[in-house]
Amino acid sequence: MALPRHWAKRQQQLPFDQPESSNSQTRLTMAATDEITQAAMPEETTQTHQDVDDERARRILRRIDWRIMPLLFIIYMFNFMDKTILSSASVFGLGDDNGLVDQQYSWISSVFYFGYLFWTYPTTLLIARLPIGKYVAINTFFWGAVVALTAACSNFGGLMTVRFFLGVAEATISPALMFITSTWYTRDEIPSRTGIWFAGNPIGGIVASLLAYGIGHITDNVGPWRWMFIILGVLTFLMGFALFFFLPDSISTAKFLSPEERQWAGDRVVIAGTGRTEKTAWKWEQVVECLKDLKTWIIWCIALLCQIPNGGTQNFANLVIKSFGFTSLESTLINIPYSVITVAVIYGSGWLAGRFRSMNCILLALVILPPVIGSALIGSRDKIPHGASLFGYFLLSTGPAGLPLLLSLVQSNYRGVTKKMTMTAMLFIAYCAGNIVGPQLFKEEEEPTYDTAFRAIMICYALAIGLVAVLRVYLQLTNRRRQREEGVEGSAGASGAVSGGKVVDVDSQHQVAVVVNEVQLRPEDYEDATDWKTFGFRYRL
Repeated sequence: MALPRHWAKRQQQLPFDQPESSNSQTRLTMAATDEITQAAMPEETTQTHQDVDDERARRILRRIDWRIMPLLFIIYMFNFMDKTILSSASVFGLGDDNGLVDQQYSWISSVFYFGYLFWTYPTTLLIARLPIGKYVAINTFFWGAVVALTAACSNFGGLMTVRFFLGVAEATISPALMFITSTWYTRDEIPSRTGIWFAGNPIGGIVASLLAYGIGHITDNVGPWRWMFIILGVLTFLMGFALFFFLPDSISTAKFLSPEERQWAGDRVVIAGTGRTEKTAWKWEQVVECLKDLKTWIIWCIALLCQIPNGGTQNFANLVIKSFGFTSLESTLINIPYSVITVAVIYGSGWLAGRFRSMNCILLALVILPPVIGSALIGSRDKIPHGASLFGYFLLSTGPAGLPLLLSLVQSNYRGVTKKMTMTAMLFIAYCAGNIVGPQLFKEEEEPTYDTAFRAIMICYALAIGLVAVLRVYLQLTNRRRQREEGVEGSAGASGAVSGGKVVDVDSQHQVAVVVNEVQLRPEDYEDATDWKTFGFRYRL
């Protein structure tokens, strides 16, 4: 593996030793002491900061959590609500009022992802270059306006147009939230924080179901489905103001932290995260590296296979529930326990993935296993009672937890801003492709059993489980190869080599504070290097 030139120089000057501990102790893999290292480097190249004790470190992290996480959670809650509200609107007159026939409803579901696909790559370029807080806020104003305008539609063409532009508006949200999370948090914190904001999806499903149930009782000339989009659009637009004023653009401009706290927060990400994200340039060599990386394509295929089922069940959920013998209003309420299960699985799996560095792939396989069984049960609905089919529907609820675990893998295992954002764009291209294909599998002539759709869901999730196993083995073998080549154990919880050649590992927030206080970073430690070119970087499994 080729190392950056400053690593080659350090290897010649100072020999590496094997670390004494694999987990609980900080690994110092250079034989030279801090005094020798500090004496050898020019004074003007050092980065200084005030020491932060454990209590203050926890206080800073809590302050970051309370400023960042509620905003990201609310954004993602609204992000999901305008998707599920289409399913609710479908049983409250949207199809009849717009004269939808044949597969037109399926195309309305799919066209959203054509808009998403169209804007995915351009927006990843903008996310890395523009002030992220302001960019997301302005995007949200546009997003809210498009949702509200859906109520003005009266035909198939109008719905196709607004749904396409809604996809354009929402293409920014998930990549932006991934970028923000990897900007502020360490590799051990990323999975749990991703789980927190991604849990806004199923919570949004609960809120949307309750909203649809309440609005479904309206009997005026406007119609309940139009009120759903008007209310949701206005609320989304107002949310844009909160983002504009309260979501920081970067660590260095975060006014809720003092200058010393901003320096410390930035250093902890350089040491225990995936590197600095500020003032970086787009590097085409990192794009090429991303495309050459085998794990990129394995993750891409897993994402595609998981999103084909998601695209169908998300938009046809209420229609499937109605086919079990429930009314339109009852179908909206039945989605609430479904969403509760999804919330619990997303948050629980995210916490476990952050706590155990070798559990991510195992958890991913476990959460997409129940949908294999559930889709088999629904596909056999003619031979089993409705109760068993409904149980199969609830087993599908763990499937959405697969995407946040994939997002965590990307955020934690890709270093280099351009490489990470390229992988992010590719991930959401797979997301779009899967969600375009998914609704088309629900054929109108097969209503209400949708045999083709549920057979496809079962096959997709089963293939995804097999690829997850391949991914875990590949990452494991890569870690072992790099350990042999570099002669050190490395770390799956830190950013790799920092400060004069030391490879550090941190197993707790206490150790993060200790390491940030003790390590004196050099300017080259802030460089935008990829995971391939970072000495001591190890992949989370």
